[in-house]
Amino acid sequence: MDTTNRYAPGWPGIPARWTSSAKSGVGTALGNKSHIWFTLSHGIFNEIYYPRIDQACVRDMGLIITDGTDFFSEEKRDTSTEVTWMAEGVPAFNLVNTCRHGRYRIEKRILADPQRDAVLQQTRFFAQEGRFSDYRLHVLLAPHLGNHGADNSAWIGEYKGLPLLFAERDGNALALACSVPWLKRSVGFVGFSDGWQDLLAHKQMTWDYTRAENGNVALTAEIDLQAGQGEFLLALGFGRNAAEAGNRACAALQDGFDTARTEYVGEWKRWQDRLLHLDRLQPDDRQNFYRVSTAVVRSHEAFNFPGGIIASLSIPWGFSKGDNDLGGYHLTWPRDLVESAGGLLAVGAGEDVRRVLCYLQTTQEADGHWAQNMWLDGSPYWNGVQMDETALPILLVDLARREKALTADDVARFWPMVRQAAAYLVRNGPVSPQDRWEEDPGYSPFTVASEIAALLAAADLADLHHEPSIATYLRETADVWNASIDRWMYVTGTDWCREFKVTGYYVRIAPVVTDEGVSRFQKSVCVKNLAPGQAERLASHLVSPDVLALVRFGLREADDQRILNTVRLVDALLKVETPQGPVWRRYNGDGYGEHEDGEPFDGTGIGRAWPLLTGERAHFELAAGRVKEAQHLQTTMESFAGAQGLLPEQIWDAPDMPERELYLGRPSGSAMPLVWAHAEYLKLLRSLHDGRVFDMPPQTVQRYLMDKNESACLVWRFNHKIRFIPVGKTLRIETLARAVIHWSVDEWITVLDSNTCDSGLAIHFVDLATESLPEGRQVKFTLYWPEAGRWEGADFVVSVDSRQQVC
Repeated sequence: MDTTNRYAPGWPGIPARWTSSAKSGVGTALGNKSHIWFTLSHGIFNEIYYPRIDQACVRDMGLIITDGTDFFSEEKRDTSTEVTWMAEGVPAFNLVNTCRHGRYRIEKRILADPQRDAVLQQTRFFAQEGRFSDYRLHVLLAPHLGNHGADNSAWIGEYKGLPLLFAERDGNALALACSVPWLKRSVGFVGFSDGWQDLLAHKQMTWDYTRAENGNVALTAEIDLQAGQGEFLLALGFGRNAAEAGNRACAALQDGFDTARTEYVGEWKRWQDRLLHLDRLQPDDRQNFYRVSTAVVRSHEAFNFPGGIIASLSIPWGFSKGDNDLGGYHLTWPRDLVESAGGLLAVGAGEDVRRVLCYLQTTQEADGHWAQNMWLDGSPYWNGVQMDETALPILLVDLARREKALTADDVARFWPMVRQAAAYLVRNGPVSPQDRWEEDPGYSPFTVASEIAALLAAADLADLHHEPSIATYLRETADVWNASIDRWMYVTGTDWCREFKVTGYYVRIAPVVTDEGVSRFQKSVCVKNLAPGQAERLASHLVSPDVLALVRFGLREADDQRILNTVRLVDALLKVETPQGPVWRRYNGDGYGEHEDGEPFDGTGIGRAWPLLTGERAHFELAAGRVKEAQHLQTTMESFAGAQGLLPEQIWDAPDMPERELYLGRPSGSAMPLVWAHAEYLKLLRSLHDGRVFDMPPQTVQRYLMDKNESACLVWRFNHKIRFIPVGKTLRIETLARAVIHWSVDEWITVLDSNTCDSGLAIHFVDLATESLPEGRQVKFTLYWPEAGRWEGADFVVSVDSRQQVC
């Protein structure tokens, strides 16, 4: 029997939960010696990530103050917090936590050690009532190593004679050290034998358990306040085992806080100095949101997977999430990644964008697309497909090239990636299995617009790399898709047209029609995140600010009446007026957000308003020439940030609920910061500086808005079978393998055979001479597959008809 250890009771503890997603600070050291990313919330360390930015390893670490008899106060619940940046654009923080009863004040300085895998918290405790000797100060640490709160083991130990607290799980370990002595130490299972339970019950540490194995554990220690006259340094080190973690914690203590601060701040200042000076002169004392946003975006890159930028160092509604939600937002979404890189490009961080493109090249799937989201090593987390996530990387290469962030050799290096992505688009588009919000299949304005722009950008790159036939095919495909946008997504003659007094509008999502005679706009869309029985909506009864993408990507003028009609509906149905200004929801019927009573999103809810959509609307206003309105929306977007300048994914758009920390126009329980929102803000600053939309592709503007290019053909393919073509159009047949088209326009009296040709993008096509056929004539055809030596075994029909009923 082991008599040297005092094992904590209560195994395995209560089910593990994460914590608040409303961060007040995020940070990391630049350079390659530290692999730590930290977050702050409610005056304490929130999640800490190690050894990769997609692996949270700490739930939180804070202080508990007692008097040994009847006083119990916890920093994160019982103090008011003030957080300031240690230097402009440097994600190191000063915190002042003041007891709401006026009994004490705690001042902290927090950063990551730039020399090793450790975080540092320099702390001073002030007794505002009584003396040091009247208080007992304790640190409480909740390890969640490897993205798991379960199966952690904790113990009391030493490293080379220095007393520490340790935790370990599955090849990751942490060690907590202090510059002044510990008076007491204990570990336990959360909810039963942890230090919080002990201190709440006894107002002092009475338990001294030395081990708690394979559960949801917590580490607690009392700090000797007298030894440092209230001042001390906490160092939390990490490693692959306890010895590594202990070594790093001790080394961080020895080097001290000031040494770490000098290097940390210096690295960040040097990076910030290389950026464009887009700082906005502000007459008040608010944050420099430009430098906050640049630091936020840069802080979310994985240095051990260069160019891998995650969506957010947070877990939305984390306090309600457990080990079954491994991903949170600390994953890479190619959509968010490209948007983030666009923000970096806007501020002149070309070298950083090149790393992102290298990362995208590495993580591209063999067929040319990117996973819906993924761990940093490229392993998919969810397995959906968003066609915009294949289009956006192409546009990033083109934008970086035009911004001279890439050399000719760089462009040549990335051309195979672009070629492969463009091939995926033409083989599988324009319909997307998911829209950009990862929800419904069909035609979506944002997705289709990004696809068309990407095809034209890829065509320019094909010309640069001496593949003119590919360039021609890509442009012709883009023309077909652009000419079809209204048939796919613009609806007229509905009850909403009459109600909102418009002639028509673009829908949020338009299903693919499979039933003869049924309009796609009268088909139902199953809206995600709504309770069963409430999810079905007519396609004609769904609109979204995504329509602005048709302008943002250069396919429609900002004053196009079709756009203005849709904006009228969007504003009537989705615009929310807050004390700070307007903000928009993603679409009507959205279910991704808190419930009406403020309960966290749990698979259903009510979609709340998104600050990044205010940024997108500002870009639309700028495109329309309304500069002052765009500037006003820039200020509005800033006002949705938390007190420390971090922009949330969503804001609360209903009356205040103080008991849930929900206030109209302020951050909700969603992710904060959302890197995408900060990137949109950076692009907006650059756009306002330049007087034009920074990332609007010039190819679409020239081809469709200036040259007014039309398409001479329409395309039939197996994943996109059209049933009608207008008079005067050529029918193009596309296949994924070489084929002979056996066809007739006179009920098989006369038969023609046409061989497909290879586009160079793993798709084959042939144009049938149908442009002279009169209305009412039918083209009937079947296919012979030479390589397989077989016929398709079915006939297909396309009618010449002026009606707009093309699938």
